[in-house]
Amino acid sequence: MRLVFMGTPDFAVPSLTALHAAGHEIVGVFTQPDRPAGRKQVLTPPAVKLEAQRLGLPVHQPETFKNRACEPLLQALAPELIAVVAYGKILPRHVLTLPGLGCVNLHGALLPAYRGAAPIQWAIINGEPRTGVTTLLMDQGVDTGDILLQAETDIGEYETYGELYARLSLLGAPLLVETVAQLAAGTAQRRRQQEALATFAPPLDKALARLDFTRPARALCKLVCGTNPWPVANTSLGGKGLKVFRAELGGAAEGRPGLAVGREDAIAVCCGDRRELLILELQLEGGKRLPAREYLRGRPMPEPVLLGG
Repeated sequence: MRLVFMGTPDFAVPSLTALHAAGHEIVGVFTQPDRPAGRKQVLTPPAVKLEAQRLGLPVHQPETFKNRACEPLLQALAPELIAVVAYGKILPRHVLTLPGLGCVNLHGALLPAYRGAAPIQWAIINGEPRTGVTTLLMDQGVDTGDILLQAETDIGEYETYGELYARLSLLGAPLLVETVAQLAAGTAQRRRQQEALATFAPPLDKALARLDFTRPARALCKLVCGTNPWPVANTSLGGKGLKVFRAELGGAAEGRPGLAVGREDAIAVCCGDRRELLILELQLEGGKRLPAREYLRGRPMPEPVLLGG
């Protein structure tokens, strides 16, 4: 099939690779412009651009579709279908209606749950036992189009956002290939989303990642998992910021919320439900990211200290 692919981050790379390997004619790859990244703000190409170049595919990086400047290019490419995976831009109606078979999207959740920009993070933060990926025909709403195919997977007890993100990108690639095959064959079955079951996954921000130790330990553990690698759960220790990358549930705790003490391989923190949150990997402001065991070798905590105070 003659395809245009639209995607930007590494989540989209397995899908592009799989569609190419399946023999589809990918006549253009659209991705976001190169952006400054890292501490030195070096101009960095998106992961999809690098993969498209490796595959020898033509790359286009428009700033926007709103002014219709790309419309002649898309018309000239004449795709039968546009495949979209984490592109990061809203597609206007004139793009959605251009290909004869429409635009198909791969979304990182089991729709209609977790519509929006951060489905993987919120599924972890909310303590969901399972999640998955969905292919859908795009309309002008946000993840509201008809569902085509879905694949499910369990979420590990302490699986991080970064780990689940990588797994779902691999789970989604063959699902997208199968979806395209069914659309090409005319055998795809579409079903409308049940609006009553819809939930939403808005973008995360740094304020949400602040650890409030009056909350239950399990909720804080899920927040740590769901914000690693970004925006990273955080608190303060001795007037310095403290990032928490990994944590697990501990046993019963006594003391006020936020009171912490060093153990052999963890910092145990009292939480609001009288359970411990065990901090296993952390970074104190101005220092390196370390396992708690290594951190405590250099900064023992034999006496209780208050985090976040």
